[in-house]
Amino acid sequence: MARPPSPRPGASRTVRVVRLSLGDDDIRPTFRRERAALKRGVWPIAGCDEAGRGPLAGPVVAAAVVLDPQRVPRGLDDSKKLDPQTREKLHAKICASAQVAVAIAPPWRIDRDNILRASLWALARAVACLPVRPQLVFVDGRDRIDAGCDCQAVISGDAILSSIAAASIVAKVTRDRLMTRLGLLYPGYGFEHHKGYSVPEHFEALARLGPTIHHRRSFAPVAAAYGDVVTADLATGEIEEGALPL
Repeated sequence: MARPPSPRPGASRTVRVVRLSLGDDDIRPTFRRERAALKRGVWPIAGCDEAGRGPLAGPVVAAAVVLDPQRVPRGLDDSKKLDPQTREKLHAKICASAQVAVAIAPPWRIDRDNILRASLWALARAVACLPVRPQLVFVDGRDRIDAGCDCQAVISGDAILSSIAAASIVAKVTRDRLMTRLGLLYPGYGFEHHKGYSVPEHFEALARLGPTIHHRRSFAPVAAAYGDVVTADLATGEIEEGALPL
């Protein structure tokens, strides 16, 4: 068996080095899945996501976005990974270049249906309110929605797909603005700071001022503030990773 020729004396051998990623910090959502569907003739394609499942007060806000393949904003990412200023700038770019719709599930619907069903209702409503009817919908999470077309649930979709990331930003910015407005209408609760999440400032305000009509009575801390019997099936309220501080 012939051996490869040995390098000449003094000759250098070129070695290819492959750099492996040490983590996923630099991974950003891409438009690859949407573009692949577009090549198959599937269009429009919507991404949808919601904000505000965990808070004790305020609505769940869902957004649906159909990005323009020629004008996908740079810097899209899971809204929880972005600071408020960056979210606001991207929100403006998304609304200027994409088809966008927003739907809101108020506290009374959350209390009546439970937080999951209210969230899925808002997501489906946002898709239905789009000015164009999508042929394919990507939704963040484990649960598909009644979108009236093919729907694919994508776990951690806001960190994978540009369309879902865009929807997460629109939902987050919209909800934050609503909660800031509530903070002006209900001084002393700190809605403009904590956006309704379970933080000591909010618990103190609940104890001092009592709940408002914007609080979710089906969540245990609010039920306790009303003097209701707190049962195991009540939601406890939680802070989404990256949601605070704001």
